[in-house]
Amino acid sequence: MAPASEAPVAAASGIRPDQVEARLRERFPDVAFRRQEGEAVRDHTLYVPAGRLVEVCAFLRDDPELAFTLLSWLGGVDLLPREPRFEVVYHLLSITHATRLALKVQLHESDPRVPTVCGVWPTANWHERETYDFYGIVFDGHPDLTRILLPDDWEGWPLRKDSPLGYQEVAFTHNTPGRRVPTPDLTTLKPKKVRYRAH
Repeated sequence: MAPASEAPVAAASGIRPDQVEARLRERFPDVAFRRQEGEAVRDHTLYVPAGRLVEVCAFLRDDPELAFTLLSWLGGVDLLPREPRFEVVYHLLSITHATRLALKVQLHESDPRVPTVCGVWPTANWHERETYDFYGIVFDGHPDLTRILLPDDWEGWPLRKDSPLGYQEVAFTHNTPGRRVPTPDLTTLKPKKVRYRAH
């Protein structure tokens, strides 16, 4: 038996992010993909129109040359005062090809809705509910688009930049009239009995 250091290692057949983009443009020549660039952009990021999102995502998952089988995270972004105000960001991973890709969908403040991708990646279910809960972004076709962290009767969307902070001052003795700190009764304290055992 060969030593562990000599054991063969199965290497992922890598595909570069620019090759992923080229494959998408080849498959969807009528879709206006736009690449996001800049120093703060870590993963290869493409803007996708909301109306084509589901079919693009299904292709990314099912095409063996791409195999983006894992949606690792999705969430919302509020870019107020910019318009389109909202973005939904999808972080994808192709384990087979050791490649990451980010998709973004831009949404206008007047109608922040996008199709659900629960049918492509079931893990999107909770992520979409959280994004709805905090930003009020609607995911059309979601099987149970209800709040997931906040109470059902909560009003508003707390991660929107124009949401009231809801600041409530913490009550201390210096800012709450009539509040006092009780003085402990030291006479009621009894010393603990400590027993020692011989070793």
